[in-house]
Amino acid sequence: MNPAELSSAHLSPAEVVRRYLKVFETGDVAQMETLVAEDVEIWGAGNHVVGRRYPMGAAVTPGLTDCRMEIVELFEAGDRVVVYFHNTYRHEASGQDALQSGLKMYEVRDGKIVRFWGETDLYGLLMRLGKVPAEVSFE
Repeated sequence: MNPAELSSAHLSPAEVVRRYLKVFETGDVAQMETLVAEDVEIWGAGNHVVGRRYPMGAAVTPGLTDCRMEIVELFEAGDRVVVYFHNTYRHEASGQDALQSGLKMYEVRDGKIVRFWGETDLYGLLMRLGKVPAEVSFE
């Protein structure tokens, strides 16, 4: 790794987020140390957690391999980046591909993600894998 890759402080917020999202394809979670603050704040799915270990853990998906990420839309405004994306995973047990969509907003300061909010469509992913019913009734 060359010295320029060791620091992300020179990158635009959008480039920091693009490199962060690439980790989900490569599985190189060590890259997160240069892209994500150790005390990153994360909001999503009704939860608020603090710590780089959460996104590092999310990049490893046992049973789902070969993540291919498509950035559908990316918008940068100042220190904020909003991304709508599709992840396509290979389900090891069945061999089938399954799509998951997501929408996230990141705050980047000094080349690191310091805060992010968002949701991914876990139910849709599980439905495509046959793990939950296609329709749910709340009656």
